[in-house]
Amino acid sequence: MNPAPAFDVRAFVVGLAAGVIARYLMLRIDYRQYPGYPHGYVSHITHGFLAAGLGAIAWPALISKELSAFTFLALAATQFRDIRRMEREALGLQEQTELVKRGVDYIEGIAKVFEARNYLVMFIAAVSSVVAHQWGLLSGVIAPAAAYLATVHLARGRQIGRIARVKPAKVSFDGPLLKVGNIGLMNIGLEADRKVVLEHGLGAVLQPITPDARRTLADVGQRQAILHDVATVLGLRKDVDTVAFTPLARRDLETGEVGFVVVVEEPDFEVLAEVVRAVPLLESARSRAAHLLQRVRRQGERLGPRP
Repeated sequence: MNPAPAFDVRAFVVGLAAGVIARYLMLRIDYRQYPGYPHGYVSHITHGFLAAGLGAIAWPALISKELSAFTFLALAATQFRDIRRMEREALGLQEQTELVKRGVDYIEGIAKVFEARNYLVMFIAAVSSVVAHQWGLLSGVIAPAAAYLATVHLARGRQIGRIARVKPAKVSFDGPLLKVGNIGLMNIGLEADRKVVLEHGLGAVLQPITPDARRTLADVGQRQAILHDVATVLGLRKDVDTVAFTPLARRDLETGEVGFVVVVEEPDFEVLAEVVRAVPLLESARSRAAHLLQRVRRQGERLGPRP
């Protein structure tokens, strides 16, 4: 009986290094400033190291018939679910002091992304390990670059700019009613507050491109995510006791357009439009109801009227 092949240490090291580097490249700060603290870096890099190790060891363990190593893959799913819970709890605590909240849907989306990135790291490490063992170290160095580009492309989510147009809109008052374009937002009673809104407020209207986009923009969590990102980048001319300056978004029920006003420190509409276009589409808000409705109608037309 032939002995089992020896454990390929070189393939394991190549896979481990590729996974850790990939996790570091994924861990970047954008305008959301998260994660932007040292303990966040340590936590995510450490989990990335563990994920890379699990992915890199899979193939060497298989060819050396060390099947007990695969039990660790089952533990990985539990550990990475804890990452989602950790991020959800951390952002939930921060939410209590935010002037403009992210919203539950946005927080859950961020938590899922951080969990999923560890699975991507496992995949990149596994691919690198297999290629390094089968075709040598040079191929094991090239493979992770291709795997990283492929996973980043596949994992890239859609953004608001894909489903809606951002148009500037006039901020005005009809008596005490604050309006952006033809969409009424809320009543502001004090004349001094209305003056500040007119001087520093930026108004915009989101025009949905498709019927599904109209349903997506109707989601309250999606609109809250837009307001949060805009407030983060442009800054708010608001404090905890100035309710009149709270960003607010409302729908035109006839057209499906969404209008909003933000009273900002830096009134630059071009920046506002870019931020809105870059807001991710939340999984909980994405709708394909229009396609389903059309399919049901076509099926009904094909079957004909019921007896």
